Amino acid sequence: MNKKFAWISRCAGAVLAVVFASAAPWGAPAAQPLDAATSAAIDAAMAGEHRSDRNRARDRYRHPKETLEFFGLRRNMTVVEIWPGGGWYTEILAPVLRGMGRFYAAQYGSSSSFDYQREEMDSLRAKMERSPQVYDEVTLTSLAFPDELEIAPPGSADLVVTFRNVHNWFDPNYGQDANRLAFVAIFNALKPGGILGVVDHRWPDPAGEDPQAANGYMSEERTIEYLEAAGFEFVGRSDVNRNPRDTHDHPNGVWTLPPDLAVRPGDDRQKYLDIGESDRFTLKFVKPATE
Repeated sequence: MNKKFAWISRCAGAVLAVVFASAAPWGAPAAQPLDAATSAAIDAAMAGEHRSDRNRARDRYRHPKETLEFFGLRRNMTVVEIWPGGGWYTEILAPVLRGMGRFYAAQYGSSSSFDYQREEMDSLRAKMERSPQVYDEVTLTSLAFPDELEIAPPGSADLVVTFRNVHNWFDPNYGQDANRLAFVAIFNALKPGGILGVVDHRWPDPAGEDPQAANGYMSEERTIEYLEAAGFEFVGRSDVNRNPRDTHDHPNGVWTLPPDLAVRPGDDRQKYLDIGESDRFTLKFVKPATE
């Protein structure tokens, strides 16, 4: 999901090297390979006619199958997607879980003050209405601060996923204490032993990041710190969404890059197309089985 805020300051930073699927200190096992049924269902969803060519073109940057495999998706799970926006990942998750699991899409809330959120909520509703054979089992819920925090029945979710949203919750425009409230809502929705999967735009040097993430980037270190403070345990990281071409120093922050391409007159549009979508971290957490 995208905040349309400009970011002007520029600074250089080296790309953080990360280890694929590293185990946490407490010894959680690495993700198991997808079972055959889930693997086939993801392939079918990605190739489905309900997806636009524009959305399919994002697959090479967002690696949905590899990402969902790392998070441990199974067809019979109860899954919550936080702030699905226009529903890029919803297009994949909804048909994979249909008939086997349960799927909650926790949208922006009933009183959003952001135009882009209202537009994306309308877009997702229209998408669901056009293809009931794909989305008829999706349950829409809300995550809005400070009052709309029940994203699924308490203790019901096997897996919660959020894609490119965490940076928003550090921006005061999204509500006071938004990051704490979001992490509490996710923690409460998960079963003991349930998994949280996070993808966001990676800032390479935590010493130089903007505390309000106004450029759209977050460091892995700060994300892990806040989620551990919320009670989660860190399982590991994957490099699947890393993009070493991203220099992290764009005139309008992460929104300079595709798919937004928020470039200024005279900017070299092709330069940003050649970079592709942003450098992203992919992190996995667990709600402890005993608290």
